[in-house]
Amino acid sequence: MMKHNMVDLKGQYQEIKQEVDSAIQEVISNTSFVNGPAVKQFQASLEEYLGVKHVIPCANGTDALQVALMALDLKPGDEVITTSFTFIATAEVIALLHLTPVLVDVDPDTFNIDPEAIKKAITPKTKVIIPVHLFGQCADMHTIKQIAKEHDLFVVEDTAQAIGADYTCPKSGKTKKAGSLGHIGCTSFFPSKNLGCYGDGGAIFTNDDDLAAQMRIIVNHGMTVRYYHDLIGVNSRLDSIQAAVLDIKLKRLDDYTKARQAAAEFYNKAFANHPNIQTPKTASFTNHVFHQYTLVLKDVDREGLMKHLADKGIASAVYYPVPLHLQKAYLDPRYKEGDFPITESLSHGVLSLPIHTELTEEIQSEITEAFLEFVNQ
Repeated sequence: MMKHNMVDLKGQYQEIKQEVDSAIQEVISNTSFVNGPAVKQFQASLEEYLGVKHVIPCANGTDALQVALMALDLKPGDEVITTSFTFIATAEVIALLHLTPVLVDVDPDTFNIDPEAIKKAITPKTKVIIPVHLFGQCADMHTIKQIAKEHDLFVVEDTAQAIGADYTCPKSGKTKKAGSLGHIGCTSFFPSKNLGCYGDGGAIFTNDDDLAAQMRIIVNHGMTVRYYHDLIGVNSRLDSIQAAVLDIKLKRLDDYTKARQAAAEFYNKAFANHPNIQTPKTASFTNHVFHQYTLVLKDVDREGLMKHLADKGIASAVYYPVPLHLQKAYLDPRYKEGDFPITESLSHGVLSLPIHTELTEEIQSEITEAFLEFVNQ
């Protein structure tokens, strides 16, 4: 068993235990387990936090992406551009809806989708761009939105790893939250996320009244009136217990973000200017909420390093070891190894270290000393 895990949900729970236990008991007592008052309260709280008109809670982040695409009146074979360097859910929903995933490479510094690669991938069949705000910072939304406007495309943000991140438009200077920038934003509340519940959960955001109405119908079996189904829908609802937990944690999200940023700064100083380590770089138009703290290793035996850390009780992880275009389920004659050199290089070189709200400098000193002990040998 690891002494230092990637996240410390138990430690975080202890800090809010009394409040959480009381909120869960309230849901059990009032027996409003689905779409109860707790869900409505959290929905309103999240709308205010994100500065959006509509939040549609749902069962998980994958459903959020699927429902978003279902609301856009797409046809089988329509193309959706996204990154090859992301969790499988981003492309999974595209394929499930019989749409065509079009994968592109990423920026070597931020690991986010490369706008120039998007431009080159657009065809007459392109309908949607899904930028993934990877590891906790926003993609270049100003450029992406310009591209989308020029080609009449929808933008669906995958904000599963960046809720709470701020994006500042380089042209207007206005700051908005990740997920509020495109036509639709989607997120996951998986327990390990920066804003995580105690099971599965997700949400969809939009400022478009028509899209919001459409998505509210889709998540509830396509019903407008009970037993009257106007659309093909799904069953995807956030249960009241999870909403109650999330509403408590949302009030602390900015503090959680500051704790993660402080932890990242500690790591950055420990690894600064090391010839074998590239620390995370943050784009000028966004802050970083560090869902993951991810290094790029150069001339380091990654597997050996991970074993060395594990032997000392320190967790580490690779996000992601196999790019989407090389995954067995998504092998496609359009793509081959070598097509996305930055993505493939990152898959071979990245390593993420523990980062969470309960990290202390003492724990981080232990982690960094063990890390450098191996790298410097």
